[in-house]
Amino acid sequence: MPNEPITPVANTEPRHEKEASTYPAASPHPAVSPDNQAPLLTSPWYSTSDLAARLGVDASTIRRWRTAQPPQGPPFVTVSERVIMYSALDVDEWLRHRRTVPAKGLNGR
Repeated sequence: MPNEPITPVANTEPRHEKEASTYPAASPHPAVSPDNQAPLLTSPWYSTSDLAARLGVDASTIRRWRTAQPPQGPPFVTVSERVIMYSALDVDEWLRHRRTVPAKGLNGR
């Protein structure tokens, strides 16, 4: 997977909760602040249905991850009681940590 952030795709699935739309990034490579935290307001954000479409899972799976005890899935921000958003930066980091790279065998295969 290239180092580019995930870009949102159109999702025709009906929404079961009110969710905000995805906001585009101000630049493809946001500047990192001195404390090594990328600015969240200038990076893309996904609603539950946007993220589900990008990951190829049902939106109910994302909701189940979020409501599990302890919560699973990528970090999320509760904007309001009915608006949950996912930072593309957090989703990228979550995917990197879940990535499995198979080791080569002893004979190099």
